[in-house]
Amino acid sequence: MPAISLIDTIAAISTPLGEGGIGVIRVSGPDAVEIVDKVFVPAGKGAGYLKTVPSHTVHYGHIITDQGDYIDEVLVTVMRAPRTYTREDTVEISCHGGITPVRAVLERVLEAGARLAEPGEFTKRAFLNGRIDLAQAEAVIDIIRSKTRASQEIALRNLHGELSQRVTEIRESLLQALMYLEASIDFPEDEIPPLEEDLGVILKTIKQRLEELIDTARTGRVYREGLATVIAGKPNVGKSSLLNALVQEERAIVTNIPGTTRDLLEVEVNLNGLPLRIIDTAGIRLTHDEVEKIGVARSKQALERADIILFLVDVAEGTNEEDFHIAEVLPPEKTILVGNKIDEGKNVDLSALFRRFGAPVFISAQEKTGLDKLKEAIISKAALLEISSAEVVFVTNVRHLDALRRAKEAVEAATHSHQEGLAADFITIDLHAAVDALGEITGDSASDDLVNRIFASFCIGK
Repeated sequence: MPAISLIDTIAAISTPLGEGGIGVIRVSGPDAVEIVDKVFVPAGKGAGYLKTVPSHTVHYGHIITDQGDYIDEVLVTVMRAPRTYTREDTVEISCHGGITPVRAVLERVLEAGARLAEPGEFTKRAFLNGRIDLAQAEAVIDIIRSKTRASQEIALRNLHGELSQRVTEIRESLLQALMYLEASIDFPEDEIPPLEEDLGVILKTIKQRLEELIDTARTGRVYREGLATVIAGKPNVGKSSLLNALVQEERAIVTNIPGTTRDLLEVEVNLNGLPLRIIDTAGIRLTHDEVEKIGVARSKQALERADIILFLVDVAEGTNEEDFHIAEVLPPEKTILVGNKIDEGKNVDLSALFRRFGAPVFISAQEKTGLDKLKEAIISKAALLEISSAEVVFVTNVRHLDALRRAKEAVEAATHSHQEGLAADFITIDLHAAVDALGEITGDSASDDLVNRIFASFCIGK
């Protein structure tokens, strides 16, 4: 994204294109009210009406062409700076939903002097104008993409600045230590006021606080991206039937022919607030079919990346060498043993697999029985804390996690230098690195290139 000018007035469609009750065009910038005034005729009012209205008021009328013909019937909301999303004058035009009316209204606003917004430019202006920091801006996208109520709540807390506050507090502690050390270097003969605690104690505390945030990243990632749950087993044990049963719709093709599934099929499902990415895999076996070979290879790759593995065996037909070959490559700590087709009878001894994976969960994917116990086992294997109203901050962003890890490494290096009795100059180098890393999270030390890349991932209109 190129550098933006806050002098421009921008406009974009802020609702998804398609049929709907309403569509919203957002206009923001110093000339927002004046531009919309050119194209809006309020019911029973004259030209230039919007310039005189109070902030945060809604007005009924029509968007018109240059010739005075009606384009659409609309409601116009006027919001004056600084109490707006961007801290700029903002006007939102609510017209009829649908591709044609929404685009027609947007084109008319652009003709009147607005510029089409870049992706994420409204939120970027909110950041540049100091209404939110960089971590809060990224939380906006997390809210939009949230898959469950819990993931939305986490993102909402980050939007409210809870993560930023934690990071800022740690950064302030580092800055205080850094200022003390730099003062002692610059004015060695002066009496510098001592730190409240020993530098070693301060660095140890900072490291612990960084580790606490880093430790939340796995749970945060799961709620943001979903728990990769792979269904594995030999062909024709009911993997596709189980996927269909879990998502409660026919998403995978089910036949009695082994090897029907040739590729990965991924479906998202909400399991009691826990987002799962259920992945149906090709049956793992030796095959001479070139297409099936590719599917088997992809299945093995999915197993390596899985958070949880549902290892299906056919309890009616029994186990064979294929089952035990698969079992050897499955990590027990990630795997739940699932005995399927219990409705057809139980003619198999699972004691050998029991010793490796623990007690099996017996189900019938076809009859949809035993699924509640399987869901309980998945939640137990996930071992995730429920998101409650308590003050819990989660790191959900890979960029944030990387910055926290770099800050921790820098603090560890500074601690080592301090313990070795090295000069303050060596310690300050590492502390500067830690401060800069944390500043990348909030935007205090983020480069223009980083900021541009972040906002380029936003949708247009946000």
